[in-house]
Amino acid sequence: MSEAETLPERESMPFDVVIVGAGPAGLAAAIRLKQVNADLSVVVLEKGPEVGAHILSGAVVDPVAINKLIPDWKDDPDHPFKVPVKDDQFFFLTRTGRFRLPNFGMPPLMNNHGNYIVSLGNVCRWLAARAEALGVEIYPGFAAAELLYNEEGQLYGVATGDMGVAKDGTPGPNFERGMELHGKYILIGEGVRGSLAKQLIATFNLDEGREPQKFGIGMKELWEVDPARHQEGLVQHAFGWPLDKNTGGGSFLYHLDNNQVVVGYVVHLNYRNPYLFPFEEFQRFKTHPAVAPTFEGGKRIAYGARAITEGGWQSVPKLVFPGGALIGCSAGFVNVPRIKGSHNAMLSGMMAAEHVAEAIAAGREQDELAGYDAAWRDSEIGKDLKKVRNAKPLWSKFGTPLGIVLGGFDMWMNTLFGWSPFGTMKHGKADYAALEPASRHSKIDYPRPDGKLTFDRLSSVFLSNTNHDENQPAHLHVKDMAVQRSELETYAGPSSRYCPAGVYEWVDANGDTIVNGEGNLDGAKFVINFQNCVHCKTCDIKDPEQNITWVPPQGGEGPVYPNM
Repeated sequence: MSEAETLPERESMPFDVVIVGAGPAGLAAAIRLKQVNADLSVVVLEKGPEVGAHILSGAVVDPVAINKLIPDWKDDPDHPFKVPVKDDQFFFLTRTGRFRLPNFGMPPLMNNHGNYIVSLGNVCRWLAARAEALGVEIYPGFAAAELLYNEEGQLYGVATGDMGVAKDGTPGPNFERGMELHGKYILIGEGVRGSLAKQLIATFNLDEGREPQKFGIGMKELWEVDPARHQEGLVQHAFGWPLDKNTGGGSFLYHLDNNQVVVGYVVHLNYRNPYLFPFEEFQRFKTHPAVAPTFEGGKRIAYGARAITEGGWQSVPKLVFPGGALIGCSAGFVNVPRIKGSHNAMLSGMMAAEHVAEAIAAGREQDELAGYDAAWRDSEIGKDLKKVRNAKPLWSKFGTPLGIVLGGFDMWMNTLFGWSPFGTMKHGKADYAALEPASRHSKIDYPRPDGKLTFDRLSSVFLSNTNHDENQPAHLHVKDMAVQRSELETYAGPSSRYCPAGVYEWVDANGDTIVNGEGNLDGAKFVINFQNCVHCKTCDIKDPEQNITWVPPQGGEGPVYPNM
């Protein structure tokens, strides 16, 4: 008898609706379900130790969704939308200077006035309290690790991961079996590149006929700055230096209240040069003469990173399957030029909830919610994404200067005439396939951190409050170690650079770190420091052989982001 067969059966709990992920999409769905039918039993699973602990975003929020979901939100003194945008600026950076793009030349959808600078984690904490007041059950610290299908192939539930598993995969002394949660419908709102959504897309071919999903890696720091350098409500976005013209990405800098400033950088993961180091590009950006003065005399108080979906209109998969639906960033509703996605995530959760409530009222369960999938492109979500559908492909095809100009022109044409001279462009290769062999590129010399304005990854991870029990199996699975060697021999070990938390390294036979794929590679060993993982999932996306798979660790583990 196998070990799996000797494990005790899992206990189960029945609900009308099971929601995976207490992000904006999942919580909006939960609230909307209760608004439509207060008698529905709704549960939300959250892998973080508390709601908001694993949430990271810029974030400037368009209030369109919250206005629909909770119209009287301004009457709640505890609401998190305290800082309206007061000044909205766009820049192109050179090495030593910057050029401001006039606001009147920007398409109207790029205007941030009327939006709010927020901590998205605090938005989720507030939404969770509203959901619980309506009777929603929320279970933080429980990672949904397994999909449950019936004999007809319909999804009827999820199982949380077992706790207390030893490093060798056997039950440890504190072993506890996971719990099964059954539902008439399961809504998957895990965020970007969630492990369950990835399985569902593959199992049901949900991406058939769609363009490959595209991604970016976003890194963010929270600073407390000198009051004299603080301008509450200021929003600045920039592109250009330090990235070259063929590498997409850009920065955001937002002034919150209480002398706090968030600074972040996004690198599009379709970059070609394996020597590129996204974290170091972020640190270089802060040294720009137009940026560095903001942080003089300040203190960095938090750091985090996460992947971002960037495929948009062309890449959204089929949203439904027998027994459930994808919502939020699990579906990929980020508007890349606007650098916003939480409003669409909430709108998708609300839309899915309405279709679920209608289906249950009609006596249905575990079938396909075809109406949800059919409705989104004509909804506010679709209208938001369709106008910008060519911005990312134009940027990728023509590089930053020309791509930005053409993207702006295309957005104006879509806004004014509802038509694009480019039609709907294709994205082409998946991001992992865009990486080229190291032999085609030159190494990039990055300066050493000064510990005041620029930092290394390990000190940054410390500020993310990341923690994983070392005595458990690694949640980063390498399918074939022999295959993994190609990323060292052909690509100079990009995993040691694309990871924003220093999880991966190659070491030689003496245990010394191999830098840029140079040195004696005989006996080289791939080391996975999974304790550092901030759950950004970049490795799952960018590994050139698609040989690394991210799965949830034990529930509650990972980063604990404050005010992010």
